[in-house]
Amino acid sequence: MTSLMRWWMPLALSLGAFSGTLPAFAQSRFPDHPIRFVVPFPPGGGNDILARAIAPKMGEFLGQPVVIDNKAGAGGNIGTDLVAKSPPDGYTIVIASNQITINPWLYSKLPFDIERDFTPVAQAASVPMVLVVHPSVAANNLREFIALVKAQPDKFNHSTPGDGTPQHIAFEVFNHAAGIKVTHVPYKGTGPAIADLLAGQVQAAIGTMASLEQHVKAGKLRALGVTTPKRSQTLPQVPTLAEAGLPGFEVPLWYSILAPANTPKEVVNRLSSDIAKSLATPEIRDRLTGQGFEVNYLNAEQMNDLIKRDMLRWQKSIRDIGLKMD
Repeated sequence: MTSLMRWWMPLALSLGAFSGTLPAFAQSRFPDHPIRFVVPFPPGGGNDILARAIAPKMGEFLGQPVVIDNKAGAGGNIGTDLVAKSPPDGYTIVIASNQITINPWLYSKLPFDIERDFTPVAQAASVPMVLVVHPSVAANNLREFIALVKAQPDKFNHSTPGDGTPQHIAFEVFNHAAGIKVTHVPYKGTGPAIADLLAGQVQAAIGTMASLEQHVKAGKLRALGVTTPKRSQTLPQVPTLAEAGLPGFEVPLWYSILAPANTPKEVVNRLSSDIAKSLATPEIRDRLTGQGFEVNYLNAEQMNDLIKRDMLRWQKSIRDIGLKMD
């Protein structure tokens, strides 16, 4: 062996060992600057309420600020697409409801593919949705409301945060199950949809417990049933829609956190772990349950499985309803 080779080989081996540690070293430093947490809807809705509740505590555990960025439009697709096209480094994430498993069957063309373009990080919570009517509606329970709509089929409207939102789909499922037609009036977000409902401009809505509970308790809206298979702890006196007259009725609403596809597994696991820690703190858990959420964390693998199951569920349900957005 020449003297040059004896000099070069240890150096080459040393460099090879060092380069092999670079990815782990780089990832161990995550995060080293603020994280952008995209909410693809205006302030005031379930996505926004949940994101703003957990972001500060996430920032404490991560050691960097988690900054909320509301990017509303196109039923949540604009903000979600922004994250799909962001660098896969963990610094841009999105809060997404199970709308992400509904939209592929509503639209013939979406700017992103939920299974191809995203990496699931975690499920943070779910929330019961509740069917409510304005007090001027002469119905005290679900059966009376269905009978009233059948007797006056062109009189009643329902508000939602927008076309294709979980609230919209839930009401379409309700219309189909009850054999009625309450006309859809889409709004640009939860706030204006509820404002017109409270004013009596529309007569009904299915919305999240987080956004409607206070109005039900204040007597400004009348709750007829929740969309979950069991009653809500927040309003235990309100029956499920299955109990109230639509056997088997169930429309879930859950919230996930997603990162762009190909985000390193170590980064995903760090984000997921710190979301879990945030949700486990008494202050966050109490705050969310007090606003009608049910805290039920799922890790990245469990979230991936749930997305696959829900994709199949909504493919069948949307086909049965015959609903299309384009």
